[in-house]
Amino acid sequence: QVHLVESGGGFVQTGDSLRLSCTASGGTSNSYAMAWFRQARGKEREFIAAIRWPNGATFSSDALKGRFTMSKDNAKKTVYLQMSSLKPEDTAVYYCARLINPIASTIRTGDRYQYWGQGTQVTVSS
Repeated sequence: QVHLVESGGGFVQTGDSLRLSCTASGGTSNSYAMAWFRQARGKEREFIAAIRWPNGATFSSDALKGRFTMSKDNAKKTVYLQMSSLKPEDTAVYYCARLINPIASTIRTGDRYQYWGQGTQVTVSS
């Protein structure tokens, strides 16, 4: 069983930056992907970025990769999402998730992920 805990959300102003963290515990597989998704109220879940273990391959949303960057700290079992130049339309609940034994074609598909954090709210005020 994998347990994921996000933190770092909050209320910010347009143009601000924010860094989210997601710390994992449990799990025995060394082949997995960690990803960030977000879901705004009334909208579908949106893929942001992912990193694949053990090879470190990265995946990102073309729409967001200029402002959002995912990174990892293996020693801390933590992934981060650095967000910059935030806009009101970035307001959403942000989730991290883990997909065991991923294949590249499924990494952007939220429904394939087996484990999810509780989410952290990010609100960007204009």
